[in-house]
Amino acid sequence: MRAERLVALLFTLHRKRAGTVGELADELGVTERTMRRDLAALREAGVPLWSEPGRYGGIRLVDGWRSRLDGLTSREAVALLALDVPDALAGLGLGTAVAAAHAKVSASMPAQLQEQARTVAGRFHLDASAWFSSPDDAAALPAVARAVWTQRQLDVRYRRRDKVTRRTLDPLGLVLKAGVWYLVARVGEDLRTYRVSRLEAVAETGETFARPEEFSLADWWRASSAEFEKMPLPLKVTARLDRSAAGALRRVFGPEHVNEVLVSLGPKDDDGWAEAEFAMEGKEVAVGQLVSLGPGVEVLTPPEIRAAVAEFGQALADRNRP
Repeated sequence: MRAERLVALLFTLHRKRAGTVGELADELGVTERTMRRDLAALREAGVPLWSEPGRYGGIRLVDGWRSRLDGLTSREAVALLALDVPDALAGLGLGTAVAAAHAKVSASMPAQLQEQARTVAGRFHLDASAWFSSPDDAAALPAVARAVWTQRQLDVRYRRRDKVTRRTLDPLGLVLKAGVWYLVARVGEDLRTYRVSRLEAVAETGETFARPEEFSLADWWRASSAEFEKMPLPLKVTARLDRSAAGALRRVFGPEHVNEVLVSLGPKDDDGWAEAEFAMEGKEVAVGQLVSLGPGVEVLTPPEIRAAVAEFGQALADRNRP
């Protein structure tokens, strides 16, 4: 992206202080024609550049001028370097850009701050994925991300369980929630959310769209999530699971739906059991799914589901008694 390239050019000029058009183009991997356009864009943005003739001349920054981009405090620089390049950014095509930014900031930091950044990085790790689930198979993510960046309208085929629908939408943003990618898009006058892994086909229509000036992805997601959490669950069930029952979650609920059914899973206690909360469709379905997890299940609430599971187990024991 051009914005990333201009930032990289500005850091390069700070580091080198001077360079010919050819040298700068080679370092950033662009043509000399592109480099001349980028230099002109920096001048138009108010960056004080001047050309110095002669054998050792080139494009220079005015001595003493500093951009706001490299005015990081020590804590800000440490915070930037302490965060690794997550898979999420790689999936969006930004992994290389973040790695390059880390390298540029690291090169300008004193050894003491570099050591501090390594210390923080060694004591903090972000894992955004959910328990008992493999990474979401979001094959359409690169194509969707490109359309989000370039404001290109998309024609998609979207699967909801066993039904596939076709939509033309304006992709406004992407959200990563518990290891699952969601696309927030405008369809007509409505804003809707789509799980990226359920997009069976994605194609650009050739049309662009104007992004709503008042739209804030973060604000919209917070409001949408709050409304979703207010919706009453069909059936809320809490239970204790041993290791074998926890290991059977993906098999019983399916890898694609386990994150929808399993609301939360607590830490193991001293006996190796963990408390879990489920959102289930109804009594009959809940009992069938819970007993499918095996004998390592103890239902806590509601009482009628606990009684039904006990009744099911008793009937099974009576039928199979020697």
